[in-house]
Amino acid sequence: MSKSRLIALYKPFGVVCQFSPAGDHPTLADYVTVPEVYPAGRLDRDSEGLLLLTDDGRLQQRLSHPRYKQPKEYLVQVEHVPDAAALQALRQGVQIRDGITRPAGVEVIPEPALPERDPPIRYRASIPTAWLKITLREGRNRQVRRMTAAVGHPTLRLHREAIGPVRLAELCLSPGMWCDLDPALPPGKKAGKRERGKEGKS
Repeated sequence: MSKSRLIALYKPFGVVCQFSPAGDHPTLADYVTVPEVYPAGRLDRDSEGLLLLTDDGRLQQRLSHPRYKQPKEYLVQVEHVPDAAALQALRQGVQIRDGITRPAGVEVIPEPALPERDPPIRYRASIPTAWLKITLREGRNRQVRRMTAAVGHPTLRLHREAIGPVRLAELCLSPGMWCDLDPALPPGKKAGKRERGKEGKS
């Protein structure tokens, strides 16, 4: 029996989280050429960061289904600087279209050292911004964006940094690159060399 495959990809901004064609938009097929792997969870086209892919259906479910409560950590740039009331609302749970969100970890952080986004966030001197670290244990559609909008602070940039113990910063990946993780070892232990898709190959 062949060993399961688990891959960590640094998904760039603008990439659609599917392998099938998506009009003029790049897809996962432009970066990952490994056959028969599928995303364990999703990232919106306008979000970036850690995405896990596997060819093992049971592992895919353990990584993505809310019942397993894998924490997902996001670095989020928002409009204006949230006050204590807005931060507490995010922590306790806010009302969005499909119900009240579960309690979340939320803290204000210094601006993280992320790669430049292409295209960059539009700078407006009249509107200050802040960075938050938000940790969720559920995965509703566009949840982080809807949460910050609900407390009056629209999301400008969203970067997923971690899924469970797998942390993007520890994998030394650049946008568009991926590496193998060994599913038999604790998540976060990487194995194999880093690779990147068609656009990055020499």
